[in-house]
Amino acid sequence: MPGSLPALPGVVPLFPLPGAVLLPRTRLPLHIFEPRYLQMMEDVLRSGERLIGMIQPIGEGLANVGTAGRVTMFSEDDDGRMMISLRAVSRFRLDEVIEGFTPYLRGRVDWGGYAADRRTAEPDDPGFDRPAFMERLGRYMAAHSLSTDWNAAEEAGNELLINSLSMLLPLGVEEKQALIEAPTLAERRAILDGLMEYALHGGDDERLH
Repeated sequence: MPGSLPALPGVVPLFPLPGAVLLPRTRLPLHIFEPRYLQMMEDVLRSGERLIGMIQPIGEGLANVGTAGRVTMFSEDDDGRMMISLRAVSRFRLDEVIEGFTPYLRGRVDWGGYAADRRTAEPDDPGFDRPAFMERLGRYMAAHSLSTDWNAAEEAGNELLINSLSMLLPLGVEEKQALIEAPTLAERRAILDGLMEYALHGGDDERLH
């Protein structure tokens, strides 16, 4: 079918990591050192897809939605530890956790509803008031004693800006998960903007009053 996307596997290895968020058209560097995840890397690099499913632990289990990334670069230290780079492929819904066959978890996943993650076109966000957002971001960064490359931020496209901030800002696991699960860029931007506004009004730290 013209315009169709290649099929993705029904089962992917899972890497549960709180606060580690991978969003469409972004990259995530990871330092791999636990033996079970080093084994996972060996298996992933032998596979054709080279996919890892990043997912957050929530409560006693795992989040319902994660993001699969493809290993695009890796290097190995003398002690066997690895540095890798994941390029986001698509979000997925976790249907079932598969245990017992490997030292790491695997998941049976559903890719339905996330086809837009795999397309190259940047999604629209016509309601984005970027100057007001950047002013609020500046106040948020100052209040949290954070620094950033403002030239790079100004030059970034809307999606790269919002997705990168969603990954990098010091937000809680539940807040990060809400950003992952946001169906559209506009909804993710609105959530992120709301979280910054809430923090600036003292919602997460009395010192911000």
